[in-house]
Amino acid sequence: MSELIALDIDMGPDLEAALRHHIDARRAVCVLDRRLSPRQRDAQISALGATHVDDGTGLVSLDGGRAVDAQVGLVILTSGSSGPPKAAELTWEALSASAAMTQSRLSRGAAPVWYPCLSATHIGGLAVLLRAILANGALVWGNIHDISVGPQRGATHVAVVRTQLARHDLSEYETVLLGGARPPYELGENVVTTWGMTETGSGIVYDGCPLAGVDVASVNGELLVRSPTLFRSYRDAERPRALGPDGRDDWFPTGDAGEVDDGRVRVRGRLAYVINTGGEKVWPEDLETALASVAVVRDVAVTGVTDEEWGERVVALVVTDGSRCDEELRAVAAERIGPWAKPKEIRYVTAIPRTSNGKVRRSDLSYLF
Repeated sequence: MSELIALDIDMGPDLEAALRHHIDARRAVCVLDRRLSPRQRDAQISALGATHVDDGTGLVSLDGGRAVDAQVGLVILTSGSSGPPKAAELTWEALSASAAMTQSRLSRGAAPVWYPCLSATHIGGLAVLLRAILANGALVWGNIHDISVGPQRGATHVAVVRTQLARHDLSEYETVLLGGARPPYELGENVVTTWGMTETGSGIVYDGCPLAGVDVASVNGELLVRSPTLFRSYRDAERPRALGPDGRDDWFPTGDAGEVDDGRVRVRGRLAYVINTGGEKVWPEDLETALASVAVVRDVAVTGVTDEEWGERVVALVVTDGSRCDEELRAVAAERIGPWAKPKEIRYVTAIPRTSNGKVRRSDLSYLF
């Protein structure tokens, strides 16, 4: 068994140094979100089960911590977009595989040089650091609020979420990895869309194509994954398993709906949030992407509400520049998806609840009603 070190250090070179120190010593780590209140911080530490905290000045032992198996290198919380976050355990082997597979996919004669700008409390941000520590990547540190300066400092690659893509000029990067929420329709030539989750050790499908060594299948409409990057278990539960198309039960059921056609993966969204309206299925993320194309829309979320006539009615929660655009929203929904996708109700709100990596916090949408 091994201790679990919670790193209570700001994103930057000091965090990189602490990660290198503990990884070299083969001590399992987790990263704390320093934006949290003391009460929330205590809850996060408890969920992770950390045995010690490292704030950059030394180790402090914690009461109630739980040691991890020696094979485990990382404990990290899931995004929490569809419910309370769960603590996932990833092995040293899975972490190394993720770093190596990503670097191999992105290298074009030279190792990628990354500009870290995503929170290391989530797998997408932490994976950037681990590519430098466990594989042949390099890091260039700078202002995380001014991502556009990365190429001037020598960075060639950056990983971002949709909000950052919209706010910054990233055209000078060789490659921009886009994760988190569903991407917009129009993307720059250097943007690579990714799909993955905490449990898969970061993104494992790039522009619809699985990384080398990754298997993705669709069984009864659900995407199943088999990958050397998969997490081992949750802290408080075993890893779910599902029968794959080969009859083996070593596949991970992702909870995402989608299809695999001639090796290419299409992700539809979370199975739990598909809206059944009048016998037709509406995928919230598909409709959100369509509605976001209306010029005055700044943000949007789609949900379903129980309806006696339709079973569920489609409701759009929309943030605009102050304009109302009911007819345009319904027209674009009908044009890009079908008449059944037209929102029965449109509510104008001031903000959409999102996680720090840009995903709609769908469990909180009911509070906007």
